[in-house]
Amino acid sequence: MFKLSWIALLVYALDQASKLAAVRHLTRQSLEIAPFLNFSLAYNTGAAFSFLSDAGGWQNLFFMVVAIVVVIVMIGMVWRLGANDVQVAVALMLVLGGALGNVTDRIRLGYVVDFIDVYYQSWHWPTFNVADSAIFVGALLLILDAVGWGFSKRHS
Repeated sequence: MFKLSWIALLVYALDQASKLAAVRHLTRQSLEIAPFLNFSLAYNTGAAFSFLSDAGGWQNLFFMVVAIVVVIVMIGMVWRLGANDVQVAVALMLVLGGALGNVTDRIRLGYVVDFIDVYYQSWHWPTFNVADSAIFVGALLLILDAVGWGFSKRHS
């Protein structure tokens, strides 16, 4: 199933390019895209929802190690997939591309660049990025596969 590795590479490239654009163009102000969506630059030293962002610095190394272990495990999982496990392979490639995008930020910058701000009135979802979106979609595909919903041939 490594023939689908282009998905991980595409996610990684889109993530890194979008973060570079965000850092270049959003340093002074947010950009309103829609009545519920802003592009607003944020630096996340924590994990999802800025979990442990105020932990004092040790968390960055911890999250780097976890991400690298996850990447290795996912590569092993993809290696063992059968030809009919298309949905699982796509899901793992989405998660892999996202994990690589975020771990690249942590290694290179010491934090993850986030910029997508979804909100309703005064309530804001935690700011996220393309990598986080790919990880979410990949996880959703894995859940759907686990409950028997999806597009893999073995479910037909």
